[in-house]
Amino acid sequence: MVEFRLFLTLLLIILFFPVQACTGTENEQEKSVFKQLPELKEIKPQKPVKIKLKRNASGSYSWELSGDDADKIIESDKKLRDALEK
Repeated sequence: MVEFRLFLTLLLIILFFPVQACTGTENEQEKSVFKQLPELKEIKPQKPVKIKLKRNASGSYSWELSGDDADKIIESDKKLRDALEK
């Protein structure tokens, strides 16, 4: 009889723990929130400045520059002009 009560007590304890773990209130659970970091939104790959080099019939050179960043275009133009002056 004592063995049966011990067995029944252990069985109830084993069954009670999983049931208790599964029955939580909604207030205790955290809602998962996915946030995008603003630093990751702003990063864009920079495109290089495209240079189209042209040669006239007289042998002089000219070029066309295109790109997304105006500062890079101006910098590339200055480098090309300095290279031609030397």
